[in-house]
Amino acid sequence: MIVNFETHASNERTFLSWVRTAVAIVGFGLAASRLGASPAPLWSELLLLVSGAAVIVLAWAWMQHVRRRIDRAERLPDDSDPAEVLLLLLVVALFLLLGSFAIHVT
Repeated sequence: MIVNFETHASNERTFLSWVRTAVAIVGFGLAASRLGASPAPLWSELLLLVSGAAVIVLAWAWMQHVRRRIDRAERLPDDSDPAEVLLLLLVVALFLLLGSFAIHVT
C-alpha cells in the first residue's frame, strides 16, 4: 500500500481538474473561433494555446510541490505564501484564456 495514498490521490485529482478546465476552455474558444464568419487572427489562437499550457504547467508544478510535502516525514508549517502566488498565477492564466476567448467571439 502506498503511504498517504488518499492524500496523493486527492492531489492528483486536483491537478487533473485544472488540466480538464484548461483543455475545455481552450477547446471551447477554438471551436467558437471556427464558427465565426471571418477567420480569427493567428495570434489570438496562439494566445489561447499558450494560456492553456501555462495553466497546465503551473498546476503540474504545484502538484509536484504538494507531493514532496506529502512524502516528508516531519510536520511542516503551512507555507501559504507560495500557494497564494501560484493560485494568483493560475487565476491570471485562466483570465488570459477567457480574454482570448472574448477576442475570438468578437
